[in-house]
Amino acid sequence: MDSSKASHHPYWPRDLSIPNYVANDRSMSEILVFLFSVSGLFMLVTWLITGQATSRLGAWRRLAVCWFAVCGFIHCVIEGWFSLYYDIIPGDQRFLSQLWKEYCKGDSRYAIADNFTVCMETVTAWLWGPFSFWAVYAFLTNKPYRFLLQLIISVGQAYGAVLYFFTEHRDGYAHSELGHPIYFWFYFVFMNTLWIVIPLALILDAWKHLSAAQRQTDSTKSQKNKKN
Repeated sequence: MDSSKASHHPYWPRDLSIPNYVANDRSMSEILVFLFSVSGLFMLVTWLITGQATSRLGAWRRLAVCWFAVCGFIHCVIEGWFSLYYDIIPGDQRFLSQLWKEYCKGDSRYAIADNFTVCMETVTAWLWGPFSFWAVYAFLTNKPYRFLLQLIISVGQAYGAVLYFFTEHRDGYAHSELGHPIYFWFYFVFMNTLWIVIPLALILDAWKHLSAAQRQTDSTKSQKNKKN
């Protein structure tokens, strides 16, 4: 393999072949400011909307709803973009493609349309994305199925993130600059660990509420049987 052709990109391993790669003309700061500004805007708007229901939604619940709003944005828009354009992203200069090319510095599997990342992101975008917005609606309108939605989404997110880390672990962390403070620890580790830690907390929360509801149902049925 001609190393001069293979390594004209910033990704790992350095001999990875990405023949159609075009370097970003957007800076890392521009891309990260966009990502965190829009995510922050989703959180702020959702926080303000949930504030109208403070008698029913406490601070913790409002934060959980904000999380689902941000999830909906990231899953539907950003990961949805990858699921549609994964085969042209390395050579594409549209903003969301450049966002993915920046993230590829932390995980180059996205630059080569690795089968796992394509399948995982497609499921995430078209299932957990709409479900996340549905969860926001369910909590705002006090739907009885809201904690079931929370449980389903969170299990799916945590399962996907565990597979994401485990598959890369089996590859020997070959698709990032191991130990790099931004690309490895921030992009790859921190940003993806969120999709394990927060969903696990929400799984336990949903478990508690669904168990309490079932106990109440069982108790009501028991009382009715005794009366009969």
